[in-house]
Amino acid sequence: MKTYRGSLFAKLASIVGVAIFAITPALAQKPGATVHGHVTNPAGMSFTTGEVKFTTDQSVAYKDAKFATVVPIDGEGNYKATGVAPGNYYVYFVQGTTVADRLELKVKGEDTDLTLDDDMSRAEYIKQMTPEQQKALEEYKKKNAAVSSANEVIAKLNGTLKTVRADLAAAAPNKDDVSKDVAMMKEAVGAKPDEGLLWLTYGDTLLAQGRHLADADKKASKSPSSDDAVSQTYGEAVDAYKKAVALDSAAAKPNVAGLAADYNQLGNALTAQGKTDEAIPAFDNAAKADPTKAGIYYKNAAAVLYNAGQMDAALDAANKAIVADPNQADAYFIKGQALVTKSAVDPKTNKLTAPPGCVEAYDKFLALAPNDPKVPQVKAVLASLGETIDTNYKAPKKH
Repeated sequence: MKTYRGSLFAKLASIVGVAIFAITPALAQKPGATVHGHVTNPAGMSFTTGEVKFTTDQSVAYKDAKFATVVPIDGEGNYKATGVAPGNYYVYFVQGTTVADRLELKVKGEDTDLTLDDDMSRAEYIKQMTPEQQKALEEYKKKNAAVSSANEVIAKLNGTLKTVRADLAAAAPNKDDVSKDVAMMKEAVGAKPDEGLLWLTYGDTLLAQGRHLADADKKASKSPSSDDAVSQTYGEAVDAYKKAVALDSAAAKPNVAGLAADYNQLGNALTAQGKTDEAIPAFDNAAKADPTKAGIYYKNAAAVLYNAGQMDAALDAANKAIVADPNQADAYFIKGQALVTKSAVDPKTNKLTAPPGCVEAYDKFLALAPNDPKVPQVKAVLASLGETIDTNYKAPKKH
């Protein structure tokens, strides 16, 4: 079996060309042999376009030959020709107007099924290439190896993210130990330190682990604030979220949802550290980054301020949440709670009187969240204010 280089590969592009050429349909089944095979280019990759042409005109150049059979190379580098009559053939492997290779094939009368593979990465073929072509091929193979390696890393990281997210969801209700996931994400950010999503998820594992350690302290009647392991874990979570913010902010095309999540989680981690004054700006930045979810982020800020006993600031944040999203039930609860602290006794009636907007906020909360665990508490407050409570609240319909 001989090979033919001809005028192939003036440029390396013809080795790994990606142009899409018209495909000639395979001939209908007829008497003769079936010839099939796989075509591999000099870089060791499958040809995914092109044609295989059979001719018995061995005494003329390719451009003058008449082809008895022409079949396409499919997307996986395979071809199949049927009804190939007995004879001595030149089999050309062509991309567009470029002849990539030529092999010889003898079909005998008794042949019914023949395999003719064309592996252009063979040493004999490479030696026929010019020094320039060989150099370009080696550079391409190195670059392709780097891309393949990067793709393998990304595939592994995507698998890690999927596993960790599932673990965090399962651990959250009982604040279970997630130290295994912390280790996995530490390795992930080490493998690709320029990806904000990885730092965000790393922060999430640290925050969850910090909550697990703090919960264990509480169960043991210890103060989490005096536990160095808790402080260190929360601190590392804050650092991870700050890294995510820096990377996502600097991205050429910032992902607003991702950046908002970075800021929101940074706020949660700072809250866990007891740094309320630093947490609130983080929630505000989350709302600015993604206004479509501003109601959630302002509500989170309101909850932090409410839990910290900063009622005026909590009321302000709750009002921002309500403006951004009128269906934030907890924002109405916090607003009602913040306002009820300003209630006063009417000297004329000797009854407790709530400031304007308080009762309305509670009513709205009951309308939006009739099954919330805080409902009995709200109803008790309304009763103390002498308000009639509507007992017909139903959960709003889902759209």
